[in-house]
Amino acid sequence: MNQTKQVLILYYSRHGSIAAMAQQIARGVESIAQTEVRLRTVAPVSEVCEAMAPSIPDSGAPYVSLEDLKTCDALALGSPGRFGNMAAPLKYFLEKTSSLWLSGSLVGKPAGVFTSTSSLHGGQESTLLSMMTPLLHHGMLLTGLPYTEADLISTQTGGTPYGPSHLAGSDNQAKLKDEEKRLCFALGKRLAELAHKL
Repeated sequence: MNQTKQVLILYYSRHGSIAAMAQQIARGVESIAQTEVRLRTVAPVSEVCEAMAPSIPDSGAPYVSLEDLKTCDALALGSPGRFGNMAAPLKYFLEKTSSLWLSGSLVGKPAGVFTSTSSLHGGQESTLLSMMTPLLHHGMLLTGLPYTEADLISTQTGGTPYGPSHLAGSDNQAKLKDEEKRLCFALGKRLAELAHKL
């Protein structure tokens, strides 16, 4: 009998697109029996050194802890694109995970990445690749989306083999398109299946 597996969906969302993608990924995870989702976010980084974020966010997912990362069976990591790179708050959190690296806590766990940008050529793939680098250092097993996902061929908005993506528009108000939702769902389902297989 399989034991319940837990997929951590860790993200930073400034305008809501990444949070919406996380919800669709969660639906995919939950489509696999005996799999639970844990949604977590990171605190924003302040330009003022003395500023402290509250320990509990005003809304949305709770802030992540190292224990959340250590105990997950799989990870989906999401960030908006910032000049082709992940956002500073997510990078700041990942830079504090050296204790997990030293203990090998994440070695062999499946992981995937997702992003959203304001423009179609706004660095979606390089942002996804930037999130993969620390996961590779942790020894995680990266998965993307195979071209058996038909939406990768037909999408006119977001979607890459590196992971789901979303075109938010210059005002960051565009809602997720159906193809983008399906690709997010596919990543969640894939991570959940891999968590059980591994």
